[in-house]
Amino acid sequence: MRIPITKYGLPQVVVYPGLCALLMILSIFIAFISTGLFWFIEIVLAATLVWMLSFFRDPVRIIPVGDNLILCPADGTITEVQVVDEPDFMGGPAIRVGIFLSIFNVHLNRTPCAVRIENIDYRKGAFINAMDANCGKLNESNNLSMTRLNEPKEKIFVRQISGAIARRIVCDAQKGQEFTGGAIFGMIKFGSRTELYLPAQSNAKILVKKGDKVKAGSTILAEYDRTN
Repeated sequence: MRIPITKYGLPQVVVYPGLCALLMILSIFIAFISTGLFWFIEIVLAATLVWMLSFFRDPVRIIPVGDNLILCPADGTITEVQVVDEPDFMGGPAIRVGIFLSIFNVHLNRTPCAVRIENIDYRKGAFINAMDANCGKLNESNNLSMTRLNEPKEKIFVRQISGAIARRIVCDAQKGQEFTGGAIFGMIKFGSRTELYLPAQSNAKILVKKGDKVKAGSTILAEYDRTN
């Protein structure tokens, strides 16, 4: 039977809920002092317990099929779609799609299409608000350069970014490894941002806009024109 909790949640998925459950038991002694306070603490701890478990959830996703599709690499809200200069990883102008992940989103990252990992570059940094479009350059980040396995075999770049709350980026991918589209390769714990970059000259049509709610692996972010 499939357990809908990601392996990346260990040990937090065991330790944090365990501590929460222990506090719920210990709070029984408060009932002798104040019944109202007891139930208030129980409700708060129960809500916290549910949130902790749901944060590390790994729901089943139906992955759209198509060699011309670019899938969303993260759950969350589209914060911007714009052309920026990305000399370090894209070698110049690129289309950047920013996705903000709140503490209530699924935090697993998925590959945008069938790709080969060309390089992985982890960078230490600050922890400013992940809603800030500049946090990709300032915050702790993990940068994955990829090449599409299908035509057009152009470069794609995905950046995992820690936010004001997040302090832990997880990445299972390795240099030279190949993935199918929508495959899980890591997560960012407790609020974050994920960015996807395409070459500025790409003929892929962006299908999302600022404010859209998206889901990793199931939302189609862009589509290549098959006629070209």
